[in-house]
Amino acid sequence: MLKSEISKKFILNFTPTGMIPTKEMTPHVPITPDEIVKDVSDVLHLGVNMVHLHARDPVTGLPTFKKEIYSDIINGIRNLNKNIIICVSTSGRKFKSFEERSECMDLQEILKPEFASLTLSSLNFNKEASINSPDMIKSLAKKMKERNIKPEMEVFDLGMINFAKYLIGKGLIEPPYYFNLILGNIACAQADILHLGMMIRELPSESIWSVGGIGSFQLPMNILSIVSGGGVRIGIEDNIWFDKERTKLATNISLIKRITTIADSLGCQPYTLEEARRIMNIYP
Repeated sequence: MLKSEISKKFILNFTPTGMIPTKEMTPHVPITPDEIVKDVSDVLHLGVNMVHLHARDPVTGLPTFKKEIYSDIINGIRNLNKNIIICVSTSGRKFKSFEERSECMDLQEILKPEFASLTLSSLNFNKEASINSPDMIKSLAKKMKERNIKPEMEVFDLGMINFAKYLIGKGLIEPPYYFNLILGNIACAQADILHLGMMIRELPSESIWSVGGIGSFQLPMNILSIVSGGGVRIGIEDNIWFDKERTKLATNISLIKRITTIADSLGCQPYTLEEARRIMNIYP
């Protein structure tokens, strides 16, 4: 939603894979391009209007930055529907060089993504760090602007929003601005209504935002976002369990069915693909 509005419609940002879940952790995580495309196909009818992609090597299952694999995934999704908004990952969690992290932005024509992720500071996860130096962030943002790819700004803490304003002031990011507010990471903003409220308050005008939660915080943060007028970031990337007690592994479709059912009971529904493109100012 735009920060200045309260909407009954929302961005439904699907995160099917991520960099961490493995087949040993859960058989439901899609790894190969065909598996990822199938999961997208299974949830499109539920209102998914944006997909946040991480590529994996089809043989080893490990994260990869290779544009050829992103190409296979995006081509499959475009064949399902050309209007779904696609975001590719420039994460610093596994890959360190600018060339590796930005390669996914070199895709051309129909394969070019509309968005690329932009994490706005370094941060510690439970077992490893994601390194994002100021120069790296600015270099990635500059390439996004040159390629006419919008940044999907990943925010794990309040200070990251201030860095977004710095980038805006430098002319590297243009409105409307899209933020993923991700709460519950061990070393960052916690999954708390006050933490989220502070982050929302600090967003620049003309911002569109979605909220995700790590692990068992995914569902309450998704619901809190909807009732606050925001969007949803959801998928196995952030949470492999369906229940808080961790007795049942989630599938991507089960997570999305649950949140869209809850949203419907609150009188809310995802934007259509055309509406999502319009509010994001993305046109074919």
